[in-house]
Order: sequence, then structure tokens, then C-alpha cells
Amino acid sequence: MFSLKQWQANNDWQNWVGYERAQPEQKLMPASVAELQDIIKQARKDKKRVRVTGAAHSFSGCAKPEEIAISLHHMRGLISVDTEDKLATLHAGTYLHEIGEALKAHGLALENMGDVQAQTIAGAASTATHGTGVTLGSIADQVVGWEWVDGRGELHRHQRGNPQTDDLGNALHVSLGMLGIFTKLTLRVVDLYGLQERNEVMDFADGLANFHKNAQSHRHLEWFLFPGTNKLQQKTLSVIEPKPMSHAQKLKDTFDSVVTLNGAFYVLCELARLNLEWSKKVSQISANSIPNTRREGYSYEVFPTPRGVKFNESEYFIKLSDFDACITEVNQILLKDNKHSHFPIEVRTHKGETGMLSPTQGEDCAVLSFHVYKGMDCEPLFKWLYEYMKKWQGRPHWGKVNKLGHIELQNLYPKLNRFLQIRREYDPDNVFMNRWLEDKFLNHRL
Repeated sequence: MFSLKQWQANNDWQNWVGYERAQPEQKLMPASVAELQDIIKQARKDKKRVRVTGAAHSFSGCAKPEEIAISLHHMRGLISVDTEDKLATLHAGTYLHEIGEALKAHGLALENMGDVQAQTIAGAASTATHGTGVTLGSIADQVVGWEWVDGRGELHRHQRGNPQTDDLGNALHVSLGMLGIFTKLTLRVVDLYGLQERNEVMDFADGLANFHKNAQSHRHLEWFLFPGTNKLQQKTLSVIEPKPMSHAQKLKDTFDSVVTLNGAFYVLCELARLNLEWSKKVSQISANSIPNTRREGYSYEVFPTPRGVKFNESEYFIKLSDFDACITEVNQILLKDNKHSHFPIEVRTHKGETGMLSPTQGEDCAVLSFHVYKGMDCEPLFKWLYEYMKKWQGRPHWGKVNKLGHIELQNLYPKLNRFLQIRREYDPDNVFMNRWLEDKFLNHRL
């Protein structure tokens, strides 16, 4: 999670895994909208570029601050709640792990979350951070109102309108911070609820035979497919009456995080790093060591999963209708050659969204996430993945490793040019760009 002490003590910046690094000229922490506006106006005058770095949990270079780095750490908290219309307005720098308790006090909760809670709400919304569920979308999909400072230092507000005609809302939906810096977000929320989590290990064929039925019968379904083993861990989350997680379960989660993830799994990862030929055996040991478990608690207590071992990640969205054929082929390929991959492949579902840059492009999707342990060469797996996913018109998650170029993105995102037109209206001087964003979006200026 974000460390204020590290931010203030270090001149450099790096993302969570440490692969994206920068030495910004300035690191600033505004405490008000007016202060943020002054920073942007000065940056524009000085022809300096600005990026908000959030919790630095993106694996891509989208948040990399090359000249001025901004943290919204001092702009956090719940601003207001509308219990009748089920709306909550938050300062943009609020971390996901702070939201659950704040909303619970009003009998409310986020509709959905992923299994990482370190990100800021602005960063999660800007990159379409998501959980799983065929009827559920990303954090971005829950946002119904935005307040932001544009590249001139001007403040704007917008309420989401008809998704078929609201071009600005569909551009803000997933904007990667290219239209401006969010200061407040209003989210659609739901009544407080509990979740029961069940984990079980099964053969690939058994899991696939019931995948769609289980995805429909549970609010959330998630897989962890162990490369080269023909085995997977299936996690389901089902709604129960709201109740706190037991003290015993919290102690067990802490123990599992420290001993299993930071201890045993770390040792296995190091073995695979030191000898790549052991990676398949490590995957097999991991698959055979996963116990069948159950957890219960408030939704915001059950969603997060400890991430003690650092990794790099690439993630692709494909049509849900293509999932069976794609995952079967991926499993067969990795049975023959696991490509020195021992981290489980994470599989989730996601409803279609209307955002111009949404990786779903309006279609219900399956999402496949591939991980490589920090210190191991991720290029062989990610390069293969980049080529392989062309077959399925896979669209990468913007916050994960993304090797696509501008022309490829134009082919996959039909409304990209319209997004860039809107972007220029709010940031004509490219204050909010960096090299990574330029490579993706400005190589062929329109």
C-alpha cells in the first residue's frame, strides 16, 4: 500500500513491482482543488507534464511521472451519501481499503471489487480495475459523476447520461487520466451485504464443464489455472446476510499471508527463478497444496486477497462466447510447454461496458491474467501472449503490461479517434501525457 514516508523520502518513483521507474523533477501533494489547479496552471505555463501516481499499482507505464508527480493522498475520504438514491461521493485520492468501513456506517457497500484494495478510487476508475461476475462491471462502471481539473487548470463536472449518446461520459469512463485529474467521484452503491467464499481444487475438464453454470449461479466466479498441471482452483462468492468476518478468520488470513504467501510460496518462486526447469514442478506442488476452504464476512472483508509475493502481470479481455475454445487451447499449449510459468492463470468474467476505451467494447467478456514472478524474465510468456491473443481479438487491461501499438489499438477500439478528439478539448497542450501514453495514443496525430 502507499507509503507517505517513502513518497516524501525518495526522489525516485517506481511501481509496485519495481519495473517502471522514474525520477520526476517534482513530487507534489495538493490538499485542495484550488492548490491542484494552481499546480496544473504552472505546469502548463512551464511546459511540464504531470501524472498522478495513485498507489503505483499499475504494471504498465500509464502512471509513470516523467516530470511532475502528483499524489492525492491529502485529498481522501467520504464526502456525502445519498441513502435514498444509493449514491456516494468520494475524494479521488481515497484508497479502496478505506471505502468499505466508511460506507458500512451508512448501511452501504461497493457493488463490486477486485482482490486488491491498495489502489485509489481515481486510479481504479481510470484504468477500469475490476473484480469478477457476469452481471457486474468494473469500478469505472460504478461511477455516475465526475469532477476533474483539466489541462488548463479549469474545474469541470459531469453526470453520466444515456450511454448511447453521452460521448463525454463514455470518454471519462476509462480515461487513464488523459482528460484531467479527478478530484471527486460519485459512485452508484448498494445495500450492505455479506459474502461467502468457497475454494476447491478440481480437474480442468470438470471445471470447464460447469463454468458457465457456476458463473450464472454465483454472484462471483474466479479460476486459478495452474500451468502444465491440468488442475485449477475454483473460487465462488455468494451473497449472504451482512455480518463481520470472525476474529479467528482474520487471524487465519494474516497467518496465510505471512506463512503461506510470504513464506512457502516465496520459497517455491525462488526455486523456479533459480532453475527455470523446476517451474513446472513448482506449479504442480502449488496445485496439490491448495486446500478447500470457506470464508465469510462483509463484502469488503472477503474481496481482498493478500499479495505478498511480487509479480509482473499481463491481462486480456476476450469475448465470453470464445472462452471455452480459448482456455482449452491455452491449457493444452501449457501442458506441452508451460513456458516456465508457475503462477496460476487467473480467470474472471466481466459484463460489457460502453466506455470508449473499455476493454470489453460492449460485450460480456472472460478475462485471463498471466503472471510472472519478479526477477524472472517475463518477456517469453508475455511476447507469446501478445501474439496468441491476436487470434481472439484480445484487448489488454490498461494497467497491465500492454504491448499493443497505436494502429492495433485503432483496430480494436472503433471510437478511439472520437476519444482523442475529446481528450484534446480538455488537454490541448498534452499536460497529462507521458511517453507510454504518447506511444499508444499520439504516434499518429489526428
